[in-house]
Amino acid sequence: MTGLSSHLRATAEAYDAVAVLYADLFRDVLDTLPLDRAVLAAFAELVRGSGAGADADADADAGPVAELGCGPGPVTAHLRDLGLDVFGVDLSPVMVGLAREAYPDLRFAVGDMGALDLEDGALRGVVSWYSLIHVPPREVPGYLAEFGRVLAPGGHLLLGFFEAEGEPVTAFDHKVTTAYRWPIDELAGQAREAGFVEVGRMLREPGPQERFRQGRLVMRREE
Repeated sequence: MTGLSSHLRATAEAYDAVAVLYADLFRDVLDTLPLDRAVLAAFAELVRGSGAGADADADADAGPVAELGCGPGPVTAHLRDLGLDVFGVDLSPVMVGLAREAYPDLRFAVGDMGALDLEDGALRGVVSWYSLIHVPPREVPGYLAEFGRVLAPGGHLLLGFFEAEGEPVTAFDHKVTTAYRWPIDELAGQAREAGFVEVGRMLREPGPQERFRQGRLVMRREE
């Protein structure tokens, strides 16, 4: 991609450098995280039920879902297994190459989730699973606005992130590149200002290999 800011270019290069190791480490991570699987399943059910009202054809007509910041693709594949018409977008060309190799039946593209090559209202669902964490806090409203732009009215957004545990938005030394922990109320407020309504939230405590509490927000774009 051309025209990337220095921050985006640095993020892409950082993930390119660790992509193979990252893919090996996180390929089966959802197998050990039942609460995360439950949130993803709830999101999928909401999306499937939002496409054609409450009739029996709702699942088939739900429309496409994008995982933005998909990395090597395991969450995209999991969403596919949950019955969604899903594709992945990532800033890192190496990550996208690994995703295409691992899941040749799915679509993956290199792209900037803050400036998507999609028409307004093209999607029924957007997933940002630990990708918004690398966005400088002052830029997060613009990303949320972009998510809202590409979502159809009534479409759903799922955010996965590191929670700040009573602190303000806090930068930390993520193993790949700088990331930020967010108070769940503050991130939910940012999403509301971007035109989303909160559907639900979940906090879980860190697992054995995790440092921080994990947050999940399910939002719906206003009709």
